[in-house]
Amino acid sequence: MNPFEAKPIRLESLFLDWNGMYPKPYDKHTVDPYTRTRVILMNGTEFEANWFLHQFSRHCDDNDVRRELAVIRRQEQQQQKLISLLKPTDETILEHTIGYEQLAVDLTAGLAQREPDAYVKSALDFALLEDFDHLYRYADLLDMESGVHAEDLVGHYTEVMPGRPTIAHHRYPMDSIKKHIHSASAALDTKLCVGIITAAEQQTMNFYMNVCGAYPNDRGRRLYQEIGMIEEQHVSQYGSLMDTNATWLECLLMHQYTECFLYASCMQTETDANIKRVWEQLYQQETAHLAAAARLLKKVEGKDYQQVVGEGTFPNPLSLHSNIDYVRGVLASSVQLTAVRESYGSIDELKPESDFFCYQNHINRDVNSVLSHSVIADHIREKGQDYRWETAPNPIPTLQNRKQDNVEVGRVPDSVLAGVSR
Repeated sequence: MNPFEAKPIRLESLFLDWNGMYPKPYDKHTVDPYTRTRVILMNGTEFEANWFLHQFSRHCDDNDVRRELAVIRRQEQQQQKLISLLKPTDETILEHTIGYEQLAVDLTAGLAQREPDAYVKSALDFALLEDFDHLYRYADLLDMESGVHAEDLVGHYTEVMPGRPTIAHHRYPMDSIKKHIHSASAALDTKLCVGIITAAEQQTMNFYMNVCGAYPNDRGRRLYQEIGMIEEQHVSQYGSLMDTNATWLECLLMHQYTECFLYASCMQTETDANIKRVWEQLYQQETAHLAAAARLLKKVEGKDYQQVVGEGTFPNPLSLHSNIDYVRGVLASSVQLTAVRESYGSIDELKPESDFFCYQNHINRDVNSVLSHSVIADHIREKGQDYRWETAPNPIPTLQNRKQDNVEVGRVPDSVLAGVSR
């Protein structure tokens, strides 16, 4: 499929009325978990499109271009509002959060397995273990507060158990900045991957930032606060992979192409007939936005779209699916890794005066005040053990204990080699 071959549609015909922006939501009791995650993914993709277009306009001194951006941006805004309302009113914040973290796990794992750039893949694998652990922490809170089991929400496609413990995710900010890709030499899959994962993690960060203060109790507010800070680290990491030398118009075209690719992927993998029609509608709109971006790139910079995305045919569609074995393999091989400037290294080999340990000692000086830890401790006190759903014991022996939350793996040297939770 090549979106540049789509029949041109006039942008002026794409504005929606209020009824067109208010769709029929999915049924939370019967929805396929990956329909829910596709909705979250595309909501985040549209938010990224809107945010990028605002930033572009604020850095552009050509009002003719700014006016064209305003038309596209208004339509992207309508699309985002439509998608966000596919979520039903009876789906709680925590239930929806489980969808966010399932998306983070299975999107990241799926992208990593198709990523040809080893450096970008290492970034995906690193953050994968952290989102995997976030799912476990939120699932325990959900079980305590409502008795809802996350395993039912994720459809038994994604395990719920400890990954790299969340307390170990807090790192010195400089370690989030990585080497950026080079668009001229990067594979199309890599350029798509970096844009997709940045938008998805940014959506998670924004969601947690916004619901944090609105959560009805202190325990939930503090858990969203903590994990929201880590999602900001992920956005910094993934965003730093983007090519800093690309022009605004080249980025515009890449954004629109990425949206087209994702909507096409959703069209081909969606199982809900009503929502599939939404993806088909929005794909057609995005092909018009892509054509407008290509015209602007040619008019202003004299460049053809092929200089950004090649001849334009999409790679294989992106599919959201179970990745249990892959996640287990990454967990078994890299749970002790942390970020070290542009690279990653084992905490077993870091010097005691490293930024990681200094920052950990400052922000986590009182382990019991760290909500990602205390929420599990609360669950153990209330129910005798933590909540998890596993297909086999955790591949890290020190994370198998269901009656004690481990706060050393990923942050204390040799804590995995010790073989026991201390």
